[in-house]
Amino acid sequence: MALKTFNVQEDVYNKFSNFCKGHGVSMSKQIEMFMESMLEEEPEAKQEYLEKLERIRKGKFIRVKSFADRYGL
Repeated sequence: MALKTFNVQEDVYNKFSNFCKGHGVSMSKQIEMFMESMLEEEPEAKQEYLEKLERIRKGKFIRVKSFADRYGL
């Protein structure tokens, strides 16, 4: 394992640090997983996901002007 130094805006670092602490995850591991994901052979969305998304977009939807009026909320 290598120790590396990166320049990051302090505000971004603090927010991400709090996020990691709040979710009980290692900040270093999250950065490592991000780097690995960028190096994968297929970093773009997988074709099956894109096809599923397209089916959802073409689905039948009901236009609702007021959700509260329609469903009594």
